[in-house]
Amino acid sequence: MQLKPLFTFLSSLAKHNERPWFQERKATYDQLRAPFEEDAEFWARGLAQLDPALASAEGRKSLFRIYRDVRFSKNKDPYKTHFSAYFTAGPSKDIDSPGYYLQLGPNGQTMVAGGLYMPDKTQLAAIRQEIDYNAAELKAILAAPDFQRYFGGVGGDKLKKAPAAYSTDHPEIELLRHKGFVAVYHIADADVLAHPDFRAHVLEVFAAMVPLCQFLRRAVEV
Repeated sequence: MQLKPLFTFLSSLAKHNERPWFQERKATYDQLRAPFEEDAEFWARGLAQLDPALASAEGRKSLFRIYRDVRFSKNKDPYKTHFSAYFTAGPSKDIDSPGYYLQLGPNGQTMVAGGLYMPDKTQLAAIRQEIDYNAAELKAILAAPDFQRYFGGVGGDKLKKAPAAYSTDHPEIELLRHKGFVAVYHIADADVLAHPDFRAHVLEVFAAMVPLCQFLRRAVEV
């Protein structure tokens, strides 16, 4: 992947986030997008080996468009200033299914993340039930050395109080208060650009979150 030219292009796009500027440079965008598509195929193949549930995932279909949906946003900039992809066992780019996310862009936008960001009520109830029954497994996943190395712990929005079905003195109340379950690893621009094999590094980080995604998937699919 041409990381330095990509970051230069996206930094310029952030300063000139308008259709005429982008259209004049559409050929440059296409040239930068092509190697990202190739890397997405690499990640999809790697994830299929790490997490067999993703055997049918396709790299190109996992990519997000650069065009922003501005219909309900106060920010009317037409373009994102990063490239991104989401690999999941559900329908292509279905963020309602546990999966693996890569966002690549300048000015601190790069992250490798995964889990289930916004589970619906049924999914959330199922995950909480799994935690109630099997917290030891989840805590072992979160304590694993590679998980700690990259993520430190599980993130996501939390309730201020205990969920309705659980008492405030439940031994796993901190985990049960979660409304989302995500692992996020931010990568500084300098580290992205200096890495000798960035796409292999991304796959290595994805590997560290496989047990979390498998735990969440098992909970919501039962």
